[in-house]
Amino acid sequence: MSDEKNENVEEKVEDAFEEQDSSTLEDVKNNKGMAILAYIGFLFIVPLLAAKESKFAMYHTNQGLVLFIIGFAIYIVGSIIPVIGWLLILPLGSLFWLVWAVIGIINAANGQEKSLPLIGKMQILK
Repeated sequence: MSDEKNENVEEKVEDAFEEQDSSTLEDVKNNKGMAILAYIGFLFIVPLLAAKESKFAMYHTNQGLVLFIIGFAIYIVGSIIPVIGWLLILPLGSLFWLVWAVIGIINAANGQEKSLPLIGKMQILK
């Protein structure tokens, strides 16, 4: 009985992979580099201009843009507020920014469209 359930689950998984559009897989394969660039500082502009027809690259470009804006805000606020900003906001904010960037790069390199924790639901680019 459990073997039948396992076979049914395996068949459903295989069907789901077969139903996945081959153009989507091709898009991911061709635009991984652009998606990775989106998380490196101001370089989100490169995929924004060069791969705007790629759904995969644009997803990661949006994530990179949000990350850039959050990082910019962290540095502005941390620089303006004396002592607390210098000793708490800037170091912790930079650490969070670095972790988010690494997570985004890993997701892009693995061909996944996973949102970044806490900030990933923000959408700037449509």
